[in-house]
Amino acid sequence: MCDYKKTIYDAAKKVLSELDPADVTAADAFCDYCIPCFKFAKIMRKSPAAIAAEAAVVIAVDGMKVEALNGYLNFTVDRNTFTQRVFDTQIGKRKPLEGTSVCLDYSSVNIAKPFHIGHLMTTVIGGSLYKMYKALGAEVIGINHLGDWGTQFGGLIAAYRRWGDEKRLNERGLDELLELYVRYHNESERDEEVAAEAREWSKKIEEGDAYAVGLFEKFKATTLEQAKKVYKRLNIEFDSYLGESFYVDKVPGVEKKLKEKNLLEISDGAEVVMLGDDMPPAIIRRSDGASLYIARDLAAAYYRHENYAFDKCLYVVASHQALHFKQLFKVLELLEEPWANGMVHVSYGMVSVEGMSLSTRRGNVLYLSDVLDAAAEKAAAIIAERNPGLEDRNEVAESVGVGAVVFDALFDGRLKDKNFSLADALNFDGETGPYVQYTHARCRSVLDKAGYMGGKIDCSQLTDDEAYDVVKLLADFDDVVLNAALKYEPSFVSRRLVKICQAFNRFYNADRIMCGGETEKARLALTCRVADTLAYGLELLLLDAPRKM
Repeated sequence: MCDYKKTIYDAAKKVLSELDPADVTAADAFCDYCIPCFKFAKIMRKSPAAIAAEAAVVIAVDGMKVEALNGYLNFTVDRNTFTQRVFDTQIGKRKPLEGTSVCLDYSSVNIAKPFHIGHLMTTVIGGSLYKMYKALGAEVIGINHLGDWGTQFGGLIAAYRRWGDEKRLNERGLDELLELYVRYHNESERDEEVAAEAREWSKKIEEGDAYAVGLFEKFKATTLEQAKKVYKRLNIEFDSYLGESFYVDKVPGVEKKLKEKNLLEISDGAEVVMLGDDMPPAIIRRSDGASLYIARDLAAAYYRHENYAFDKCLYVVASHQALHFKQLFKVLELLEEPWANGMVHVSYGMVSVEGMSLSTRRGNVLYLSDVLDAAAEKAAAIIAERNPGLEDRNEVAESVGVGAVVFDALFDGRLKDKNFSLADALNFDGETGPYVQYTHARCRSVLDKAGYMGGKIDCSQLTDDEAYDVVKLLADFDDVVLNAALKYEPSFVSRRLVKICQAFNRFYNADRIMCGGETEKARLALTCRVADTLAYGLELLLLDAPRKM
């Protein structure tokens, strides 16, 4: 919490006992901070306006003016003092989550299947939260829970033995695997012999047959090779690639715990856990003896808690999987695990693509790498037109194009369905990644031309409206990051970055920066602070911050 917010909260709490820290918010007009009094009306049986008026009389905060207006308590700080305090602090240095441990389960690609546009949201939301929690001091374990278990892999081996070729696999990689899988799927529907062969190879994988496992590991390596290329472009990192197959032999341990609590029942030959009238039972093992996905997820939860002692375990998975996670968390609750309340489903809406004429659609699948390629190509064309003499133009185009896709995915609240438009995402003048990156580059250009070296400044030179609007948006940026992490909502950061850019560009147009004397020093210092904040925020959102564009 920003020092001023804490000061206001401590003073106001004595009068408004139901006040929460989040009720103290930064304000864009009338004042610097405010407290809406509407939530207290029912409790205090007074109108919000009356509550605010009475509270304004008795609340005293040193260095601030306290006023009531239309049901709000408004707090105005001395601009010079406020600005000095902002410059006396460094962004990104507070570590409020130090000593906590967070497991983040995100992206979770499927072996032998393409990394497609549908993986975008889980990958970038999880990747951004990973960076935020790390920046806030938490110990973070990024987990790519691979989809590497199921009868389809027996089918893939059968297809490879019938129609595959090692040379083609090495040359074409995942494209070859996908083609083989599609052919197997089509052939197995017509030929029972192919389907039977697939079942036999699935059984061999489960039994640990060296040849079958060796082929499966090769398929896994081929998939990850392609996926890691995409992850590198997205600035994504993981600490673990343990997938479903790792937890299969740990399911009996889960069954033992369920039996000890008398939770495991037999229904039509299957092992189930009854979860009450409002939820279907969780099927742990089918009647044919095969464990189900939820059983492996339970095993994974125990493994993660035993090995990482997490305070939170976050699953960044689409909203249509909500029932699965309700069942998973309910089973852990019935098992009376004290850490079950740290399990969180970070859900998100679906993503679709429009306005893109790509010739690389492969079997109704749009590869994410193709989207990134198209964005980088379009960014290169825009940059060539705007700044034809730019050095390292291809590298900048990659940063801008990929960044546009990521920022667009992280700009709206995560629960909102996303209809991606390449033209909108690459708009240099809208609420976009390129707009933020360009503003950062503009700041660096000003600083480079001025030969800015830092030093002590006179903050009284930054009290005009345009400069002060920027200062206020910078003041609580660390709080915005913390709130984004705790609410699992990277859009809080992306939207604040856009606001900072908009305010800075108003300041840039209204106040001549290179004006000499103490005013120039102060305005350059503000420009530097904006640039540093934008670079820090872009990094948290997985974007690069080019110095020139």
